[in-house]
Amino acid sequence: MLTTFLILVLLVVFFVIFINQEKFGKRPSGKRLENLKKSPHYIKDSFDNLSDTPALTEGVSYYKALKEFIFDKNKRKKPSQPIPSIKTDLLNLNLDKNILVWFGHSSYFMQLDGKRILVDPVFSGHASPISFTTRAFEGADIYGVADMPQIDYLFITHDHWDHMDYDTLTSLRSKVNHVICALGVGAHLTYWGYQQDHITEKDWNEHFILEDGFVVQTVPARHFSGRGFKRNQTLWTSFAFKTPSFNIFIGGDSGYDKHFKLAGEKLGPFDLVILENGQYDHKWKYIHMHPDEVVLAAKDLKGKRLLPVHSSKFALSQHAWDEPLKKVSNISKIEQVALVTPKIGETVDMNNPNQKFSQWWREID
Repeated sequence: MLTTFLILVLLVVFFVIFINQEKFGKRPSGKRLENLKKSPHYIKDSFDNLSDTPALTEGVSYYKALKEFIFDKNKRKKPSQPIPSIKTDLLNLNLDKNILVWFGHSSYFMQLDGKRILVDPVFSGHASPISFTTRAFEGADIYGVADMPQIDYLFITHDHWDHMDYDTLTSLRSKVNHVICALGVGAHLTYWGYQQDHITEKDWNEHFILEDGFVVQTVPARHFSGRGFKRNQTLWTSFAFKTPSFNIFIGGDSGYDKHFKLAGEKLGPFDLVILENGQYDHKWKYIHMHPDEVVLAAKDLKGKRLLPVHSSKFALSQHAWDEPLKKVSNISKIEQVALVTPKIGETVDMNNPNQKFSQWWREID
């Protein structure tokens, strides 16, 4: 009995030490907490979605979901060959060029009207608090902080590990001029050494000017947040980002809902909509879109072109690694939605709406 008790004590101590590592971030407190409590979306000590949003689909238990994830081995969750990629030199780009470069999953760089923008960068090679788990696919992790130029605007959609990476953000800190995020997320950033006056932290449906010609409006998403065991202490969001020449929808993780149509009617049309398409499952249908919903959301947003992200780098669901791109490609043809599907690192010319892309995922087993 004594041995068992000592083992339990050691496990508890180990867990407490582990969960208190700096990479887990910090919950909002003090003035920040008082400010977010004023949000109409902060209800009973946590944020909530606009529509009822169960974490799991009706009839699905956490036990069943965890069991399937651990024991239901889909051999095609990961590609059998390296993901094809191109190393674009971002440090020496002509500032006159309007381009986008995708880094896999939900990380990408944009250069628009002379400003450099970075979204949800994850360059550590993993998307979990344990570095040897949820590893990036071979070939999908060719960019690092050293490859990034000075960033004018860093957008963080929410604080999940596959979108808000401690190693990346602490290393990137000196290169970031301004961070735009949702309520509460700034608590992590200031804890990691970011200056408070370099952070703009907003609720849903807030409109603000970054500088002349560059305007942002936060748009609701249907998801959740959290880096530890207590969920929804920070808000999750999408962004409508308007520059002098472009109107871009920066989509965070979201289940399908009416907020897309409302944003399209109020803020569209968009030159490009960037939406999550991957890591979906029937077991959590309310918090991640399936490919048919992604195309529907793009149409709701009045998007001229659709860039599907949230795939091709990490296996966070049970579907085959290439299924999201196969399905969204087929559905977009039927629905006549123009699709943007670059290889990781390939340059997307934002001034050329007729740019063609290969179906590169079909070349990999």
